Amino acid sequence: MSDPVREAEAATEVIADVVVDVVVDVVVDVVVDVVVVGFGCAGGAAALEARRAGASVVVLERASGAGGSSAQSGGELYLGGGTAVQQALGFDDDADNMLAFLRAALGPHADEEKLRLYCDGSVEHFAWFCDLGIEFEKSLYDAPSWMPPTTDGLMWLGENAWPYDELARPVPRGHRPATGGFGGWLVMDRLVAACDAAGVVTETDTRVLSLVVESGRVAGVRARRFGEDVTYRARRGVVVTTGGFADNADLLAAHAPDLLGHGVVSDGGDDGSGILMAQAVGAAVRRMSVVEVAYTALPALACRGMLVNARGERFINEDVYPGLFSHAALHEPGPCWVVVDAQALEEVDEADLWGTVPSYAAETIEELEADLGMPVGSLARTLAGYNDGALAGGDPLFRKNARWMRVLEGPFAAIDPRIGFHNPTHRAAPGATGFAGFTLGGLHTTVDGEVLSLDGAAIPGLYAAGRASAGMHGHGYISGTSLGDGTFFGRRAGRSAARPGA
Repeated sequence: MSDPVREAEAATEVIADVVVDVVVDVVVDVVVDVVVVGFGCAGGAAALEARRAGASVVVLERASGAGGSSAQSGGELYLGGGTAVQQALGFDDDADNMLAFLRAALGPHADEEKLRLYCDGSVEHFAWFCDLGIEFEKSLYDAPSWMPPTTDGLMWLGENAWPYDELARPVPRGHRPATGGFGGWLVMDRLVAACDAAGVVTETDTRVLSLVVESGRVAGVRARRFGEDVTYRARRGVVVTTGGFADNADLLAAHAPDLLGHGVVSDGGDDGSGILMAQAVGAAVRRMSVVEVAYTALPALACRGMLVNARGERFINEDVYPGLFSHAALHEPGPCWVVVDAQALEEVDEADLWGTVPSYAAETIEELEADLGMPVGSLARTLAGYNDGALAGGDPLFRKNARWMRVLEGPFAAIDPRIGFHNPTHRAAPGATGFAGFTLGGLHTTVDGEVLSLDGAAIPGLYAAGRASAGMHGHGYISGTSLGDGTFFGRRAGRSAARPGA
């Protein structure tokens, strides 16, 4: 079995040998205009656009097929500004309104220049997906969810929750391919087909080990394929799209320890190898400490009840984008619990329950409080305050939307997110925390994908996109901005790398 950490360290050692003014005795096996490293959504977008710009392109993928973590994702695409789906459903959106929401939701410290370009180009980017053959139904899934079980083409991702509903006009922007549940496979299926049709060459089972530098310019890569070393020369540019580093425990310990001890959202190959390769030739990194986490608390139940910490206290409005309540829960004293009443459980369709069942049930809130080991009176006080707000027509603490506010009455139940979804044993695995995540930091790039060096200058011939780079995110995240950011800036990186003399 391979060791990603040891291989990444070995790759770094190899790279150190090639960072010289002139590489001696490099036998070139393949020569193309553009080499793309990694075939997820960012790599596919970069390869397709480079090929459409007239460059010859090879994509090197270490797995036995394309897709990566993108293919295993939910498939949401965060798009807006007035797409055909939004217009058909009567939602009035524009680039400025979209920017106002994303600036807050992806912040603090979101990349303003990238955000502006992304919002201004969102309608065109939606059309690009449609041209790939991806269909979006003109219907809305009108409730909080991690993943709608329907084929609705649009979903809310917290745009209608406080405080975001006061910062921008609430408009749903979660565009979903016409497939129930996870849809990342469909996005990648269409992208791979488009690359094949355009003449992009894909070589799988090919692990890139190092960048080749000649006269101060990244001029290719060294790779290993079925035990043999292969060198690819790139006449115009190399685009690194190898994903983040959530699978690399050493890098997490050094840069993003918030993820240590928790699950990983990836295909198992997000080991940071591309980031390490670029760093070895002087690349700068950015926001390496920033992560996104998902807590297996069911949004359909959380919004109908209370999300509380181990002290029995609420800490956020439960109708926000679930990634936001997840990140908040990560920093609360835990475990956190979803507390609901019988009516809440009855209101949620079985398809929306994701196999969730309560861990505890009690006639009174005091009994439930004791079962959960909370301080005496803590959960009862929280419920009393919540119900007082519901009777008054609002949520005085966190301003949860009135649609979800009502008096909670016994009997009560508590759901333990550590158990996870679709778990037939209904018991948490040893050491389970209920959290799983991925990294958002990476190589520092321009809006055109140029990788910047430690002194702020672009490294000639080197580009990056997707989770291998620090995209438009600051310290926040919204579903659909990984596939959206990766493809949008992957396209720009591919076009940049394809320019003659770039």
